[in-house]
Amino acid sequence: MIYIILSASVLVNILLGWYIAKILKKFLFVSQNLSDLYLTTKAFQVFVKSLYSMDSYNGEPMIQELVHRIREVGEEMELFRDIFEYTLDDEMEEELVAAEETEEIH
Repeated sequence: MIYIILSASVLVNILLGWYIAKILKKFLFVSQNLSDLYLTTKAFQVFVKSLYSMDSYNGEPMIQELVHRIREVGEEMELFRDIFEYTLDDEMEEELVAAEETEEIH
């Protein structure tokens, strides 16, 4: 009787290990894609801010609204960033932050 219970326990543990590995692969895939989405959103935000600061577009209400909307999207992406921060490309993010700060100075 004890061998049957032990065998069943080993089988269940193997199945659970396989299931956990499968779930972790999916989590890593989602995490990598969300980090790419975050970086793309951040780059677009920097681009829109630089576009708005151009003399020919400065004060344009549609671009001002676009800056406002992309800022809101960026804030939402920040919430997900905290969850999936382990797969972010730190070097790329530092470059985007530096570009954003440069645009704010100008």
